[in-house]
Formats: sequence, structure tokens, C-alpha cells
Amino acid sequence: MAFRGLHPDAPAFFHELEAHNTKEWWAANHDRYVEHVRGPFEELAAELEPEFGDVKIFRPNRDVRFSKDKSPYKTHIGMVSLAPVAHYLQLSAGGLLLGGGVYDVPPAGLARFREIVDHPRLSRELDEVLAQMDAANLTPMTADAVRTAPRGYPIDHPRIDLLRLRRLAVGAEEELADWMWGIDALDIISDTWRSVSIWCTWVAENLGDLIIHPESAHGR
Repeated sequence: MAFRGLHPDAPAFFHELEAHNTKEWWAANHDRYVEHVRGPFEELAAELEPEFGDVKIFRPNRDVRFSKDKSPYKTHIGMVSLAPVAHYLQLSAGGLLLGGGVYDVPPAGLARFREIVDHPRLSRELDEVLAQMDAANLTPMTADAVRTAPRGYPIDHPRIDLLRLRRLAVGAEEELADWMWGIDALDIISDTWRSVSIWCTWVAENLGDLIIHPESAHGR
């Protein structure tokens, strides 16, 4: 079927899952997940793939092997384009997260990024790209950022916020809105991913092989 919008029941599904994250509740609501959550994501992925490449939809099961939290299911659904520098989309009870880049950055890639940030000439193109991200309401991902300053850089560095980054990704959070449940969702999501592509292109061109490893494209 052609994509006609995300299903308005999907946020309610995840809200209920947050309160009843058990195998019994999941079994009772599995058909609802397939029809109202995963089904529209599969239709959306099919629409996005001709422009952005193959897209993977993440499994709903959590990896609990090394986690104190043993709840079996994720309280969101996500998709990612299958490229080392990837596009990402996530739907939860709170809304949409749109973005992309590299989530798990190898040390060599992060060191090179910081060298560019610190270099007056090399950082000019980065500044232009970040300005385009700001115009698209996309901001750098600050989760897991260095608390003070990375080794070798002063705490009062004029670009300390960029130097602290550990995730070379940008994103935008969208609260639940009516446009998500209709055909307009395809255009809005596609337009945002096109803006994300500007960031992905810069990362790929400037960091190249330094950021490519098996897990580098994966979100959550």
C-alpha cells in the first residue's frame, strides 16, 4: 500500500507500552503494532528509499543482556538509511525525532573533527553547514557530550560547545501534530532528510574512512 501518513494510534500504543512493557501485553497488542505502527513505517520507508537509499526499520525487542532494565520492548520505532553517515527517524509517544549523521564516532574521526573545529580556515565550511542546519531547525546532538573540555583544548575555547561533541549527528524533535497522520508527512519528512543530507555529505567528505565502521550508521 502507498504511504498515507503515520497512524494516529501509534503514540497511544507506545504510551500504553510504557505502562505495560510485558510479553503478555505485547502478545495481546501485536496485531495493533503491525497495522498501526510498523505498517505505516514500512510504507514510508518504501517512499523514501528511491531518494535516500535502502532503509532499515529497527526491531521492537530491546537487547537486555547488559542492562539493568529488563523491559523487553522499545518504547519507540525507528528507521535508518543504510549508509555509514545515515538519516534517522523515530516515533514515540512524545512525537518524532528526525536527524542523521554518525552516532558512534571512532576516536580517530572525533579527533579529526575537533582539529577542523579548531582550525580558522578549515572550520569555515563547517560554519556554513551549521548555519544551514540552524535554518532547518536541526541542532547538533549533545547527548553524551564531554562535560568540561576534551584533552588538549582549553575550557574557555570559543568553540567549546562543538569540541565537546561525541555524536556527529544533528536532529530535530517534533511534537505530535496533525500533519503526521496525513500525506503531508512524506513531504515534511523528506524535506528534513534533505537538509540532513547536507550534514551527512560534509561529514563523509571531511572524515571519510575515519568514521566508517560496522556500527557507525546505527541510531537507537
